[in-house]
Amino acid sequence: MDELLRQLITILRGMWHRRWWGLAVAWLIGIVGGVVIWNIPNRYEASARVFVDTDSLLKPLISGLAIAPNINQQVAMITRTLVSRPNIEKLMRTSDMDLLARTQAEKERMVDQLMRDIRFAGGRDNIYNISYRDTSPERARRVVQNFVSMFVETGLGDKRRDAESAIRFVDDQIKNFEARIEESERRIRDFRLANMELLGTGQSGNYFAQIAALTEDLNRVNLELRSAEQSRDALKQQLESGDVPSMLPSLPTAPAASLTPELDARIEAQKRQVDELLRRYTEQHPDIVASRRLIAQLEAERKQAIEEHQKARKEEGKGGGAPTNPVFQQIKIALSEAEANVAALRGRVGEIRSRIDRLQNAAKRRPEVEQQIAQMERELAMQRRNYDALVARRQQASMGQEVEASGIGAEFRLIEPPRASPKPVFPDRMAMVLMVFGLAIAGGLFTSFAYAQVFPTVADTPTLRQIGNRPVLGSVSMLMSGPMLRRRRIYHAAFGSAVAGLMAFYGGWLAWIAWTLNK
Repeated sequence: MDELLRQLITILRGMWHRRWWGLAVAWLIGIVGGVVIWNIPNRYEASARVFVDTDSLLKPLISGLAIAPNINQQVAMITRTLVSRPNIEKLMRTSDMDLLARTQAEKERMVDQLMRDIRFAGGRDNIYNISYRDTSPERARRVVQNFVSMFVETGLGDKRRDAESAIRFVDDQIKNFEARIEESERRIRDFRLANMELLGTGQSGNYFAQIAALTEDLNRVNLELRSAEQSRDALKQQLESGDVPSMLPSLPTAPAASLTPELDARIEAQKRQVDELLRRYTEQHPDIVASRRLIAQLEAERKQAIEEHQKARKEEGKGGGAPTNPVFQQIKIALSEAEANVAALRGRVGEIRSRIDRLQNAAKRRPEVEQQIAQMERELAMQRRNYDALVARRQQASMGQEVEASGIGAEFRLIEPPRASPKPVFPDRMAMVLMVFGLAIAGGLFTSFAYAQVFPTVADTPTLRQIGNRPVLGSVSMLMSGPMLRRRRIYHAAFGSAVAGLMAFYGGWLAWIAWTLNK
């Protein structure tokens, strides 16, 4: 312990011998610190507080009726993206800060500095604090005012622009789907018209029943055709054999109606059949067309038979040529009628067979056609569902836009308007003066200590023994004379005056700062 105390006393004696160097460094630090603090410009802070009300009493009422945006998410996104370079450049223009920059490089530095200096924080309870520091209090207040306006306008404007963009997109999609639906309906209509026979309903669509009915008609007509062919062959055989009974030439002339009784009966039967078919079908029905064609053929045969009979009667009255046998003429007429009947029945058989072939082909093609039209109708139904969904979404988006336009969404309230502090908030000159004072004292002490360690002095016998590493036989005390004592007192007084001056310097500086802050 005694050794430590002795070493401490030795160090303090060395520092006391080098006290003027420490005092000089302390004064130097004080002067330099004072110059630095004096040149630091005052910065004034302007601040404002904004409350964003995201709650609305109408939210439960419009739930499901309108598209309600996530206001909290929108506000959070705005707060994260508001302090961006484009917005800061716009803020500089509105605050006339761009006029302070002479070059583009200075402007870029000002933008970077402004992005660092603007404080936009908060979010708790939807209260946001905006602050900015500048050497001019008016400019700081103007920057905060413009930033608050930008915050409010960005929040409202972005929501309106988003809603309008969404509605425009939905309108474009609705028009697109309308065109698609019209195109699909036109394709289905054209396809139905092109395949009207295949897509018929009711009796026309029951192909198997129609084919069965036509097959039955074909069998019946084939039986009639075989009967007619047998009758025709018998008449031909009778004419070819010449076995025709003769009649008296003095028979009276029969009327035209009695010459062709069979033809008249068939004509009447066909007309009745046509009347019966017209009750169920139209004029274009194949059976009606075939019956009318047969009636025309029978009437032509009847007319031809009557003309031949009249011609034969005229030749017989003139006495020219061989005598005519009426029975023979009747057989010839019957043979002609049989030939016509056979031709008509054959034509009817061909017509029925062609209809059966058409129905069979239609029955084969109908599943494919039905599949195609079912696919087109499914596509049309899907497009209509999407169209209806888009229309409903547009109605919800329009209602949501009206809700936002009416102010039901986020509401920005200015709790504290922008206000600049009347006193500078930076730098804290009193704290900085105290810090410089502490640095000066520490610097002076460290300088004295370092100088004493670099250039040590011998103040007592033990120090000399330690430095020289030799035994010390004795010591001689120094007796101070009068002039030496006076000179030492003068040195001590000068050092004390210098220290007192340093203290007075810092004390006066602190008093001046306090007076400046309180005025």
